[in-house]
Amino acid sequence: MATSDSAPLPNIIAKLIAQYGCGPVKFSGADEALYERHLLFDSVTDVAAADARDRFEAIARSVRDVLSQRWVQTEQTYERKNPKRVYYLSIEFLLGRSLANNVQNLLLDPVAEQLVREKNLDRLHLEEQEPDAGLGNGGLGRLAACFLDSMATMQLPAMGYGLRYEYGMFKQSIRDGWQQERPDNWLRRPDPWEVARPHETVELQLNCSFEVRGGALQPIENRPSTLIGIPFDRPIVGYGGNTINTLRLWSAAAPDEFNFQEFSQGDFVSAVAERLGAESLTRVLYPDDSTSMGQGLRFVQEYFLVACALADIVRRFRRDNSDWRMLPEKVAIQLNDTHPAMAVPELMRILLDRAKLGWDEAWDLTVRTLAYTNHTLLPEALEKWPVEWFRLLIPRNLDIIFEINRRLLDEVRARIHGDDGCVSRISLIGEGPDKHVRMANLAIVGSHSTNGVAEIHSHLLRTTTVKDLAELFPERFNNKTNGVTPRRWLLLANPPLARTITDAIGEEWISDLSHLSRLKPLAEDKAFRDTFREATRETKVRFVDWLKSRLGVRVDPDSIFDSQVKRIHEYKRQLLNALRIVVLYNRLRENPDAQIQPRTFFFAGKAAPAYQLAKLIIKFINSLADTIDNDPAIRGRIKVLFVPEYDVSLAERLIPASDISNQISTAGYEASGTSNMKFMMNGALTIGTRDGATIEMAQEAGEENFFLFGLTAQQVNDSRGWYNPHWHYDKEPETRAALDLIFSNHFSRNEHGVFEPLRESLLTRGDYYMHLADLRSYLDADRRLIDQNADPEEWARKAILNVAGSGKFSSDRTIAEYAKEIWAVERCPIT
Repeated sequence: MATSDSAPLPNIIAKLIAQYGCGPVKFSGADEALYERHLLFDSVTDVAAADARDRFEAIARSVRDVLSQRWVQTEQTYERKNPKRVYYLSIEFLLGRSLANNVQNLLLDPVAEQLVREKNLDRLHLEEQEPDAGLGNGGLGRLAACFLDSMATMQLPAMGYGLRYEYGMFKQSIRDGWQQERPDNWLRRPDPWEVARPHETVELQLNCSFEVRGGALQPIENRPSTLIGIPFDRPIVGYGGNTINTLRLWSAAAPDEFNFQEFSQGDFVSAVAERLGAESLTRVLYPDDSTSMGQGLRFVQEYFLVACALADIVRRFRRDNSDWRMLPEKVAIQLNDTHPAMAVPELMRILLDRAKLGWDEAWDLTVRTLAYTNHTLLPEALEKWPVEWFRLLIPRNLDIIFEINRRLLDEVRARIHGDDGCVSRISLIGEGPDKHVRMANLAIVGSHSTNGVAEIHSHLLRTTTVKDLAELFPERFNNKTNGVTPRRWLLLANPPLARTITDAIGEEWISDLSHLSRLKPLAEDKAFRDTFREATRETKVRFVDWLKSRLGVRVDPDSIFDSQVKRIHEYKRQLLNALRIVVLYNRLRENPDAQIQPRTFFFAGKAAPAYQLAKLIIKFINSLADTIDNDPAIRGRIKVLFVPEYDVSLAERLIPASDISNQISTAGYEASGTSNMKFMMNGALTIGTRDGATIEMAQEAGEENFFLFGLTAQQVNDSRGWYNPHWHYDKEPETRAALDLIFSNHFSRNEHGVFEPLRESLLTRGDYYMHLADLRSYLDADRRLIDQNADPEEWARKAILNVAGSGKFSSDRTIAEYAKEIWAVERCPIT
């Protein structure tokens, strides 16, 4: 999307708008050189002296100028028509870069291509001046971003609410094989997409304040303080530019006051302690939760998000509606996991204390307004916050929680006589030395809908994780299998394949992915298979070139690209993948003359800074890579590469280039997955367990076109009492040989014993995630997959059938189900 110093960008865009019809967006003819105007007046930069970042900012602001009128018209339409609106609350939104996506969704790509051709510009270099927005970490945030795209494309009246983190999770680099973390200051340069709204700030009251004690910020009880929430809006451009919704992010600040006497006397830190505490609140995404202080910061972040969002939602509701009883008819609030679960007591507080409603009416309105999405079955991920923190910071909300719980348990006891265990499990309060609030229970009890994100996940949620609550409120539980937006993950990420699909079946698939089913008969067409393979190789070559320019690493585009990219966690089992590679490596050492298809194993993902075993797994993968690279008998036949700094932009390049997708979580632990859908949509074949949405993907494409293996969720659960990983070590020679090689320091010649914690995890502590139980089955599936790869025609056929079967996994389908079955919200075309 770059332009030259003299390109008349406004005229070109105006011409394109007239030709392609991006809705009734109008462009002022008064600016003859919009791009140059932004360089001069925003950056105060001589056009001739502008660097790449200056040019990016000017181009982005020019695009924002084009969409601004439509953005305003969208909000004006909602105010005029007063439809029921969706408010999506999420602690993270993993947006990625916005420039290319916004240009695409506004149908301005021909402008970009024309400028790049005419001026011989480096489009990639300019796009990479934009950092990935540091607003999310993994699947939760990326799903939220896909949902916003779908809601705008489908012309639903919707708005996202999140936090404006100054720093993302962290920037990842690799040093001596170890993950290194450094600050991700993504807002170091101005973000051209955001618009500050200081006139719409929100004031929040906390029951404590802060002072500096011993060099640390400490709370002071019963001395109320004020937090200021400053909103920053970002446009969410629906495909075609017809609707432009808003993502509102909140930044924390303190009131414009401090202790001037302390400041004048030189005690600067104490004088501005409150300001330091407030501004630290949204400083960083995911503070280290291995400490009580980190957990406390997260707790306050969650309340800050909820309180700011609800204050804003209520303001919007009351602007057009005087009757509080209309709240569920005009407002649908979706809680994306438990992070916004404080919305239950906060909305009750507003209805009780501000609206002066009685308890029963306030509770009815709250439940009918709120809905909750559960994203995990892992006990440690079901948030529990100390009661003491509620008492210290928001005691009124704690009083409300206690009253909700009293009434709930009275109802339970009336239904279930003598089952104290059930009462204890349903209670919102976990008893013990340190009482805590169970946020998942609170979200379920305080909302009218609880959905899982894949069929198996929703089933396990109802029958295992919150079984008692599901039996108490069976009508509230449902499934909404996740999806991803095809605009970013196919149209934008994989132009060669997108072009091939459009040439074959037309462009309707872009906004209705079910049209991909029309590719099924083409899987039997040799000419189309040839075209498909050509597109696949073109995408691989593009990725190889980018990898060479970014990391200086050369990989063979004709090797099989075998990928696993996701957050590093034991249940996601990157270690199982590494064990597979060790076995394959051992086979080549024993039979150096074996004929194999060269294969490149890609890993990418971040480990939480306090998650030591996950960081050790990264170290092991890199040590494995170095050992293979330095073995002349193996080099060039298999290669392992851990690509650092996994983010949306890297995923957009690696996923489309991959031949094989590894989805190998322990069955019953992955809620849904969305990387699995992105790989499938781009033609990779899946080797995976029967977990999450992978089960449904195999049903859509045909299990014969997947390579499934391993224990089922039921088998994992049933074997808990007797599973012994030593059986596999003793009975499976290749398993034993692989482990012996690792623990003989073969991959750690200069760091003896560094991988001993892996031995403890796999053998001493019982291999909780059952790596060894599934390794043999994984290797068998791997053999079937590689045998299939020897037949390029059959491989292409299966890949095409995977693409053709991916239509269900569009976020448009998911959002349509939310809109109809949970939110009861309808399209609101912009006029």
